[in-house]
Amino acid sequence: MLGQAEYVMKTVVGIDLGTQSLKVVFYDFEAREIVASESAELDLYQNDEGAAEQQARWWVGALHEAFGKIDSVIRQSAIAVGVSGQQHGFVPLGKKGEVLAPVKLWCDTSTVTECDEIMDAFGGAQKCIEEVGNPVLPGYTASKIRWLRKESEGLYDQLDCILLPHDYLNFYLTGERCMEAGDASGTGFLNIRERAWSGRMLAAMDPDRDLADCLPPLRTQLGTVGHISTEAARQTGLPEGIAVSTGGGDNMMGAIGTGNVSPGKVTMSLGTSGTVYAYSDQPVIDPRGEIAAFCSSTGGWLPLMCTMNCTVTTELMRRLLSADISEFESRVSRAPRGAEGLITLPFFNGERTPNLPRAKACIVGLDSHNTRPDNLLRSALEGATFALRYGIDRLCELGIDASEILLTGGGVGSATWRQVVADVCNAPVSVLDQDEGASFGAALQALCAIEGGDSDDLEQLLEDHLGRNEALCCEPKKSAVNFYDETYGAYQAAVRAITPLYS
Repeated sequence: MLGQAEYVMKTVVGIDLGTQSLKVVFYDFEAREIVASESAELDLYQNDEGAAEQQARWWVGALHEAFGKIDSVIRQSAIAVGVSGQQHGFVPLGKKGEVLAPVKLWCDTSTVTECDEIMDAFGGAQKCIEEVGNPVLPGYTASKIRWLRKESEGLYDQLDCILLPHDYLNFYLTGERCMEAGDASGTGFLNIRERAWSGRMLAAMDPDRDLADCLPPLRTQLGTVGHISTEAARQTGLPEGIAVSTGGGDNMMGAIGTGNVSPGKVTMSLGTSGTVYAYSDQPVIDPRGEIAAFCSSTGGWLPLMCTMNCTVTTELMRRLLSADISEFESRVSRAPRGAEGLITLPFFNGERTPNLPRAKACIVGLDSHNTRPDNLLRSALEGATFALRYGIDRLCELGIDASEILLTGGGVGSATWRQVVADVCNAPVSVLDQDEGASFGAALQALCAIEGGDSDDLEQLLEDHLGRNEALCCEPKKSAVNFYDETYGAYQAAVRAITPLYS
C-alpha cells in the first residue's frame, strides 16, 4: 500500500552453551516468532577417574558453526545478544586472555578429595551451609580451582582470571571479563545471601594466595556487559556494536525462558542433567545441603536440585537397544507402567543428589519374565523421573509451592514422559509455546536489558511473550499417582540399598 512503511525485522539472539551442543535462536520480538534456530554438536572428554572436560575453543568453533547455518540477513537483524551456559565449569585465563587448561565441567566428579579438603579447611560442610549457603560439592567450581593448584602448579601460577562457561562466551563476544550472580552462586565461593564473594571460602581453597585478585567484577543487576567487538562481528556475522546482556547459567536462563520469576511454579528441565528449581523472593537454605541455595538472575533466589543423569539415561539405553527417537516413544508408551518391576538407578555419571559421585548405574528387579527391551527403556525414563521427584518433595519440605510444573528440555518431546512426570509428581504439567528453554530465556533477558528494564519489567515482558501450549499440557491421573507412589518408595529403597557400595 502506498505510504505504508516497509517492515524491517529486528531480532534478539539467545545462545545456550550446553554439554552436548551449542544452540542459537533468533527471536523476532515484534512478530513474536523464532525466525531461526540452529545448533552445533560438542565433543566431551571423559575418563574412568570421573574427569569430564571440554576445550573452550570447541565452544567458539561451535558458535561459528551454528551462526554459519543461519541466513546472513537474519544475522544482521540482531540488535542484542544474551548468553546462557552450563554451570560450574572452570575456565582459567592467563594475563593475555588465553585459556590455560581444558575446562573441567559440571559433570566432572574427579575432585571429590578437593571438595573434602576445602570444607575441612572451612570448618566442615555444615559451616559452609551456614555461612555461604551451600556445601562444596563435586562439580562445583571451587574444587576444580584447588585441583589445578595441586595438579598443574605451573599453570596455576599463571592464573589471572577465573571465568565460567557463559562468562567466557561473553568475553569472546565483547572482550569484557565479568561474572553474573546467578551463575556465580554455583561456584561454591559466593555468599548467596549477600551476593558477594566469600573471602573465607577463597582462603579455604588456597590459603597462600588471594584468589579475589583472579575474580572479575560481579554483576548483580539486569543490564549489559558490553558490545559485540569488531572481530566477533566478523566471525559471527552479527552487527558490530550491538549489546550483550549479562546472561547467566543455563538454569537461571531456563527460569526466565519458562516464566519462573515469581513464587508458585517449579521448573523441571529434562536435559543431559535433570534439574528442578523455583523462584523465591528470599534465600532458601537447605540444612541438609541437598537443594542448592542459588541466586536467580532476576534479583531473587533459585533453590535448585540437580541430578547428573536425565536424558543421559534414556539416550544410553536407547543406543544400547538400537531404538531411534520415534521407536523409543512407541516402546515406552506400550510398556506397562512400572516396567513390570524393573527399577533403574540412573547413576551413569555418578550422582550429585544423592551425593554419590562414585556411583554407577544399576538395574534391579530383573527376572526371566520382565527382561524385555520395552521395559528397559520405560524403566530408564521412570528412573530419571523418580530422581527428580525427590527434588520436588524436598522443595516442598522447604516451603516451596509446587502446584504446577513447567516442563522444558529435550525430554519434553515425549508425550509418555510428560505424563509420567505429572503422575510421578502428582502435579499438572505445563509446556510453553516457545519451548527453547535457556536460549529463549537469554534472548528475552537481552530484550529487557536493551529496553532499560529491571526485574519487574522482565516479569511483564515474559507475560507478553510466553504462552502455554495446551496440546502438550497434561494432568496427573489418580490411578497412576497411587501406583507411582508405591513404585517411588521401592526406588528410594533401592537407592538406600546401593548407597554403601559407593559411599
